[in-house]
Amino acid sequence: MTSSTFKALLAGSSLAILAACAPQTDTSTTQLEKIPPPKATPLPRGEKTTGIEAEASAQTVISAKALAERIAEIADDKYEGRAPTTPGGIAASQWVADEMARIGLKGAVDGSYFERVPLVESTLDEETSHLALMADGKAIDMAFGSDQVFWTKRTDEALSFDNSDVVFVGYGVVAPEYGWDDYAGLDVKGKTVVMLVNDPGYATRNPDLFRGKAMTYYGRWTYKFEEAGRHGAAAAIIVHETAPASYPWEVVESSWTGAQYDLERPDGGANRTKLEGWITHDAAQKLFAAAGMDYDAQKASAARSGFKPVPMVGITAKGAVNSKVKHLVSRNVAGVLPGAKTPDEYVLYMAHWDHLGKKDVPAGEDGIYNGAVDNATGVAAILGIADAFVHQETPPDRSILFLAVTAEESGLLGSAYFAEAPFVPLKNIVGGINIDALMPMGRTRDMEVVGYGASEMEDILKEKAARHGKHLVPDQTPEAGHFYRSDHISLAKKGVPMIYGAGGADLLVGGVAAGKAFGERYTADRYHKPADEYTKDWDLSGVTEDASILYEVGETMSHEGVWPNWYKGNEFRALRDKMREE
Repeated sequence: MTSSTFKALLAGSSLAILAACAPQTDTSTTQLEKIPPPKATPLPRGEKTTGIEAEASAQTVISAKALAERIAEIADDKYEGRAPTTPGGIAASQWVADEMARIGLKGAVDGSYFERVPLVESTLDEETSHLALMADGKAIDMAFGSDQVFWTKRTDEALSFDNSDVVFVGYGVVAPEYGWDDYAGLDVKGKTVVMLVNDPGYATRNPDLFRGKAMTYYGRWTYKFEEAGRHGAAAAIIVHETAPASYPWEVVESSWTGAQYDLERPDGGANRTKLEGWITHDAAQKLFAAAGMDYDAQKASAARSGFKPVPMVGITAKGAVNSKVKHLVSRNVAGVLPGAKTPDEYVLYMAHWDHLGKKDVPAGEDGIYNGAVDNATGVAAILGIADAFVHQETPPDRSILFLAVTAEESGLLGSAYFAEAPFVPLKNIVGGINIDALMPMGRTRDMEVVGYGASEMEDILKEKAARHGKHLVPDQTPEAGHFYRSDHISLAKKGVPMIYGAGGADLLVGGVAAGKAFGERYTADRYHKPADEYTKDWDLSGVTEDASILYEVGETMSHEGVWPNWYKGNEFRALRDKMREE
């Protein structure tokens, strides 16, 4: 992953989304102006602190009570799940801006609290759209929602394809640095490619293959769909399995049905396939059997070096993707506490404010995806940290930038837009701390670092965690690819040192077994489901402590002279070095 090829891949996936491609008028502008923010109850504020006392007092300044009230507010049903361009999402982002102003932050975007993010909203017409996988001219039975989901990243309102030969392309990976090419020897232009989730290293657990159990960027669905588009495929389908995906089918269904978002692009997404989708494991087994192939045998073959794509004899695909397309604007929310000595240098705190919105459900069922853990906790944490900085008696030397980004759930779009069109120079960001989904399960003895061993910011984090009796541990589920699944990666790909840390699993009460069980229950029962709601019985002691530690990390970085980098050998270090030289 340190090769120039991988760096070129990352650079190649950067988004051409500068102001020229943003619509000058959009249907959401009037919404942004007309929808008033809900009334919010004033929240507790910290006392003034000074110098050395600032770090020690963070535990009291960032209070569990304030965190609970902010989480309850932003996860409230009135925001209807905070989908980016909906009335609920607009109102939620306005509340975050109002809270930043109330705390005492200044608008960071030329005096405004908002950075406009041009988006395309595409909603599939499920009644007139279809994806049919045909075996000798007869459709294999697959129902939308329960067996398959699909959409398009193109801005066309009507797309179709027919008689498209289906090809199994293994993991859908082209990685020269690993000597791997799942498309080798076959032109897939106009064809439909079927591929597996994650990467060969995960499948084999071979530490010498890719990164072994740890997912690489090549294992992410985002990469796989982009690669299929680069090869000219008509459609791209990923087979879902819970373990390698790290989430159940219900997450796929809830995430990829209803309105889908992408950044406004100059080419309207013409470099993407006409259709992108997922099918269940059971549906895949039926598909492979219809082609006279054994799914498990083909899966095993796909994880071996030298794999070549396999045409699925007798199988064709046809599809129609009819969508209602809107060109809209969402917004990142940004507040800044100006530095006293070097205000043009920034310490960044980031969390996404959006979630999945609401779905149409039968009467009496809950269709609102509140996103209390994901990510009302993160928004509440950065607001609490902002409050702590504002109430230091001695202001920080450097500016502290607080960025609540939009459309994370749609593919990290808000952070990607900021990375491409930043309102502060990226080279002036000393380092960034991303907060996403803090678990309300009590205090832990450890603090998990996603992407452990990447940034010198870990040295600071290690010291601060130790002051609270905690030690750092690597990502406990590297196969899930969390390093590539949250907003910090948008800045990391530009070279900005980032850290993504939260509570671990070794609970003070119950130990590792209890902590892991809590995380597993959350993933199975609440993650990306209406059940991710705030309740008053949450134990926020661990969230409070973690937020306090992350405040202390930023407080240290707020002093002049501290410029953490990526560790030597990290794929992003050269980007940072070049950035700082310019």
